[in-house]
Amino acid sequence: MSKKILVLCTGNSCRSQIAEGYLRHFAKENAEIYSAGLETHGVNPKAIATMKEDGINISNHTSNKIEEYRSIDFDFVITVCNNAKERCPFFPSKAIKFHHNFPDPAKATGTEEEIMTEFRKVRKQIKNYCFNFVKENL
Repeated sequence: MSKKILVLCTGNSCRSQIAEGYLRHFAKENAEIYSAGLETHGVNPKAIATMKEDGINISNHTSNKIEEYRSIDFDFVITVCNNAKERCPFFPSKAIKFHHNFPDPAKATGTEEEIMTEFRKVRKQIKNYCFNFVKENL
C-alpha cells in the first residue's frame, strides 16, 4: 500500500512544487505525493524551468490550497518553510510531521542568471532532502 505524502509551503509555487516533483521521481509508485500552500500563488515559471534542467517536468502541476486535502489521511506531512510550519492548520490524522526550512528562491534578486543560480542551489538542497526522505521513510 502506498504512502500519502503532503508537502506544505506558504504559496505552493516553488519549494513545495520542487519537492513534489522530486518525491514523485524518487518514490515512484510507493507513494502518492500532494503539495499545497496556505495560499496559492501559481506554479513559479522559474521552478518549472529549473526542474526541467534536471529532467523533471512539473509544468502540469497545479497550485493548491491545503483545505482541498482535508479529507485525505496523510502518512507524512513535510513543511518546507518556517511560515508553513508555524501556520500549518491542525490535521486530524496520523501523519508524521517533518520540517526543513529551505530558502525561498522566489525572493532572490539580481540578474536573471543570479536568480536562476539561487533556484538551482535550492533545487539541489530539496533534491538531496527528498532522496534521503524516500530512502529513510519509504
